[in-house]
Amino acid sequence: MKEWIRLGCKNNIEVLMIFSDITVLNKINFGNTDIYITALVIFAISISILRIFKFVIIKKLKNIAAKTVTKYDDVAIDMVDKIGWHFYILIALYITFHYLASMQFGLFSEIKTILYYTIVIIIIYHAVKTIQAMVDHGTDVLIMRKDIDVSTIELLNRIIKGGLWLVAIILILSHLGYNVTTLVAGLGIGGIAVAFALQNILGDVFASCSIFLDKPFKRGDYIIFGTEEGIVKKIGMKSTRVEALQGQEIIVPNKTLTDTIVHNYKKMDYRRIVFNFSIKYETTTANLEKIPIIVKEIVTNIKMVRFGRAHFHKFGDFGYVFEIVYFIDSGDYSKYMDLQQEINFAIKKYFENEGIEIAYPAYWQKPVENTRS
Repeated sequence: MKEWIRLGCKNNIEVLMIFSDITVLNKINFGNTDIYITALVIFAISISILRIFKFVIIKKLKNIAAKTVTKYDDVAIDMVDKIGWHFYILIALYITFHYLASMQFGLFSEIKTILYYTIVIIIIYHAVKTIQAMVDHGTDVLIMRKDIDVSTIELLNRIIKGGLWLVAIILILSHLGYNVTTLVAGLGIGGIAVAFALQNILGDVFASCSIFLDKPFKRGDYIIFGTEEGIVKKIGMKSTRVEALQGQEIIVPNKTLTDTIVHNYKKMDYRRIVFNFSIKYETTTANLEKIPIIVKEIVTNIKMVRFGRAHFHKFGDFGYVFEIVYFIDSGDYSKYMDLQQEINFAIKKYFENEGIEIAYPAYWQKPVENTRS
């Protein structure tokens, strides 16, 4: 009895396998050879068209891109040219199986769906790689400029690349039929929580982006902010490093720099200089009247200097006070000091020749009493 049951089960399994094979064969339906011949023709035509695109059209596009000023189109076309021939074969197969699926062959419809998802993934992958190559090219162009902080640009490069892959993953999941709304909402809630936890750091990061885009100062500029001043050495994502005149390094959070008033002396096109000096009260009126004329002549004859005015300003505590105003066509502080020194020497020489004396504070000293009897 057991043998009959065993043989019966074995026969049933064999019958089920036969029926399963018949089902697959019915899906394929080898009876209509005209459909398969048409499919082969479609595949051959698709391969031919795609071959023309890869080896002819892309080559012509390269020649056109080489004649343009920008290099971004060259980068994009080079990335498209690097796509392997297997991708074009997949496209030809998809077109072919799409035709077969339209003939209501169930198995071919499933193959078409698999090919579709594969092609979508490959397209999204190469699209991301192309955009990344263009971002890398833009990064290289920015780094070649001396006024750009390299570390900031490289970090922005990595952030953009990470964002591209995140978008690519969401697009792939969306095409595979997953509901990405919940995922995006979860990322949004998680992002809000992280933003609250790292609000100080993110404030400095966004301030760094503001500095990069607005460019209130750059590396090498001499700036004054609050009670500090110095030369900008590095602009990072969280902080900016400033070298003080005494030599020490000042590390300033970027948010502090965006929230305070910054004086950038490197961007000065000219300097307005105001200085004064005092002449002794013993000086005659005739000599006093000559001083503005002589000072104007001295300042006018110096290169890179534009005379503003020279006036007998007021009666000071120790002498007659004269106020001089002139302009320097340069923002360089060292150049300003050189020109001021030249003016001072010329004025001093004139005063010596004319016998005019500079006033100086006179201090009264109490006489020492003689205590001897």
